[in-house]
Amino acid sequence: MKKEYLKPDYIFESSWEVCNKVGGIYTVLSSRAKTLQDDMKDRIFFIGPDCWKEKESPYFREEKSLLAEWQWTAKEGEPEHGVPGLKVRVGRWTVPGEPIAILVDFTPFFEQKDAIYTWLWEKYGVDSLHAYGDYDEASMFSYAAALVVESLYQFIVHSIVNGSPKVIYHANEWMCGLGALYINNKLPQIGTVFTTHATSIGRSIAGNQKPLYDYLFAYNGDQMAGELNMQSKHSIEKQTAWHVDCFTTVSDITANECKELLDKPVDVVLPNGFDNSFVPKGAQFTKKRKAARKRLLDVAHALLGEQLDDDTLIVSTSGRYEFRNKGIDVFVEAMNRLLRDRDLKKKVLAFIEVPGWVGEPRKDLQERLDIIGKKNSQSSIFNSPLEVPQVTHWLHNMSHDNVLGMLKYYDMHNRKEDNVKVIFLPCYLDGQDGIVNMTYYDVVLGNDLCIYPSYYEPWGYTPLEAIAFKVPCITTDLAGFGLWANKEFGHEGELKDGVKVIHRTDYNYSEVADVIKDTIADFSAMSQKDVDQCRKQADALSKKALWSEFIRYYYEAYDIALRKAETRKK
Repeated sequence: MKKEYLKPDYIFESSWEVCNKVGGIYTVLSSRAKTLQDDMKDRIFFIGPDCWKEKESPYFREEKSLLAEWQWTAKEGEPEHGVPGLKVRVGRWTVPGEPIAILVDFTPFFEQKDAIYTWLWEKYGVDSLHAYGDYDEASMFSYAAALVVESLYQFIVHSIVNGSPKVIYHANEWMCGLGALYINNKLPQIGTVFTTHATSIGRSIAGNQKPLYDYLFAYNGDQMAGELNMQSKHSIEKQTAWHVDCFTTVSDITANECKELLDKPVDVVLPNGFDNSFVPKGAQFTKKRKAARKRLLDVAHALLGEQLDDDTLIVSTSGRYEFRNKGIDVFVEAMNRLLRDRDLKKKVLAFIEVPGWVGEPRKDLQERLDIIGKKNSQSSIFNSPLEVPQVTHWLHNMSHDNVLGMLKYYDMHNRKEDNVKVIFLPCYLDGQDGIVNMTYYDVVLGNDLCIYPSYYEPWGYTPLEAIAFKVPCITTDLAGFGLWANKEFGHEGELKDGVKVIHRTDYNYSEVADVIKDTIADFSAMSQKDVDQCRKQADALSKKALWSEFIRYYYEAYDIALRKAETRKK
């Protein structure tokens, strides 16, 4: 018999990445928004930081008429409820579904920082003494977001509904932990949900070149936090996990990490879904794929002084610039080995699409691209490569960049005789980078194969995005997505399934590079019929990861939190 879930009347959800595109959490929230908005029209409120002082956020459209009466109340404050005046802007998040978004200015609370941290220590034992970097900024935003919830909740209760509405507050990452604890303490009638998308200490262990997985059972999270100077972030994350009504994470692999490093098993795993409403279809898909391939081949032509034909195998990796955690090092290693692989049947053009410390787009490359655009010809216009033919944008730290350093170490200079060319695209693909001038989703269409050999990847949106655009991909079973794919297949994913899932450990870097090399060589020898079948399987798997499939896990989490809140009310 199917359990009947308690459903919230209102949901408040906060994250540093609401209307603020930083990383994968933006994709989680923005792609999920439409599914929740369809179900709870304008009864879900996303709360983000108002950090757009110099220019307006491209992801936010202010609407002063939205919640106009509450906006005035929030600005004035509510002394009787202990809520100070708030500087907020209300509008729409310009993503599918266009949910209500509230951006709050958190800077006025810095002067109360010590008092807030003292309260946090006395109530929950959170250690903020060792705070540095972004801890203060995140905490003050989290506090301000909680005050927004408190104020708007009181407004809803007194002005909109009679009785006691069922309300959820959902906090994402340690950065919103303080607010979750505030709501837990001040508004016990609200059910609280906390999602850690990656434990701060787990990411730190992996990022500091320490073996995470073989020794996970033996690591003590508190001890490692002291060793790696992560006490404050680890402390707020751990205490939030312990005190909220429902503690969640995004994959089974991170659930294990939470159990070992935070000493707290999660209540529900919330896998990250995808909204494919903007994936082009039919003739539009073919047209966009052709345009993406032409642009990538034109960039290579201008940079390398060599015309690569459309039979070239275009592969890529992308994501945050975490050189080891995202497997960028293994990707370069595999490309280096592929250079000498006699089984390779096609030329390979490999892009590393990872935002680095960008200075500016290359003027010499822009000039050549302009010439190619005017000639509109497939013949080779240039006979010699540009200086440093491995990078599209000048960087501030050219001599200390990890990607360029590894390419130089392996003497990979994209020579004419090389069958594998590697190009570093070190910028956000927002359509205005000055070189490619196409968005990431338009560019990913042009790939034949995407490669994400992650070492530390709680979920892994990049492979999910790739298969949603019918691009087969390679990932690992250290990525939450890779584990999920294996579970769906009932075996270790192979390329014929649309996703090749490589077994990865703390120590098999070299074997992973070899498997990637061999997989690309095998792919280059595939018939068009087999390639089409790969693409079809990739597309089929992506349909199983739509938000319409995964949203049920969220309702399970809301149910757990609401039942605990209902018990407190009684």
